[in-house]
Amino acid sequence: MAVKRALSQKVLDSLRDNKYVWIRAGEEHRFITIWCVVVGKRVFIRSWNVKSGGWHEAFLAHTRGAIRLSKDGDEIRVRAIHTNSESLKAAVDDAFAEKYVTPASLKYVKGFKLPKRRDATFELLPA
Repeated sequence: MAVKRALSQKVLDSLRDNKYVWIRAGEEHRFITIWCVVVGKRVFIRSWNVKSGGWHEAFLAHTRGAIRLSKDGDEIRVRAIHTNSESLKAAVDDAFAEKYVTPASLKYVKGFKLPKRRDATFELLPA
């Protein structure tokens, strides 16, 4: 059985156009709102807090979860794959800077470039 390697174009377009995605790591966590970016046809998320017990740690342990395109939207099952590639992390840095341009966002765009947060980058794939 072939594994789907990318989310649908409709999902990619929504994630590219909207500022937020609702995400749940595993089955026990609640849905929370985070930023995401699309690089080519690939979706990336990055943890701001990288805290114990958070979604970042849950995805490191179990990789499975779900996203919603709106607060009460349908669940889309995903796998979160930790990103080690420096070139991909740089592309994600650039994508955050291009997408989140308000004065209030700039602090976070800059903060996402710190090593601790860059190392908390995941790619979302269909589950």
